Amino acid sequence: MTLLELRHVSKHYGEGATQVHALRNIDLTVDAGQLVAVMGPSGSGKSTLLTIAGSLEEPTSGDVLVAGEPLAAMSPNERARLRRRTIGYVFQDFNLLAGLTAAENVSLPLELDGVPAKTAHVAALRVLEELGLAERAERFPDELSGGERQRVAIARAIVGERSLLLADEPSGALDSANGEAVMRLIRGACQRGVAGVVVTHDAQLASWADRVVFLRDGTIVDQTTPPPGPESLLAPTHTR
Repeated sequence: MTLLELRHVSKHYGEGATQVHALRNIDLTVDAGQLVAVMGPSGSGKSTLLTIAGSLEEPTSGDVLVAGEPLAAMSPNERARLRRRTIGYVFQDFNLLAGLTAAENVSLPLELDGVPAKTAHVAALRVLEELGLAERAERFPDELSGGERQRVAIARAIVGERSLLLADEPSGALDSANGEAVMRLIRGACQRGVAGVVVTHDAQLASWADRVVFLRDGTIVDQTTPPPGPESLLAPTHTR
């Protein structure tokens, strides 16, 4: 099943001589269980592609479909519901709520969708433990390091039953061990049927993907299937 489809998507900012073409006629499909990495130089349109795929921004032209449903046909409330129930999004700046603990930040999307608070809290603790954050679950964001805040943001994106995961540089603030732990968790979500799109500048982490898409000047210039990574990358590891 195709969970994300971009059809001839373009995005322009500004008018006339100052107009910037962030994306140009992008075609992209991501199926259930598939992980796609997006790479390219700064300013190539990677983050714009994610925000449009996640319904946070509208394309200038073209169509975006999530689980077969065109975003353009949805009301703002319907798109908000889609983001809450179907899409997990990891932002570069984390977007954690300062007044909530790590566990509360992770459990909040579940509670907003009607999951009982106790059940949501248990699910949040389980994901935080997988990311080596069990002992930091009751800390507030300003009590966490940048890398810990990033892992909390990732936990929030993958908790629950979302079918599409979008991550913008999910390993950017992490050391190599925690970066691999994050990619292992994302890869595991895809093996359960989630469709994933990850923007990364790290070729080693991109090797976890089923397909790597290269952007330049808002255009897909190449797509490739990375060679299988070392078996050791798939072995369980423990991070702190």
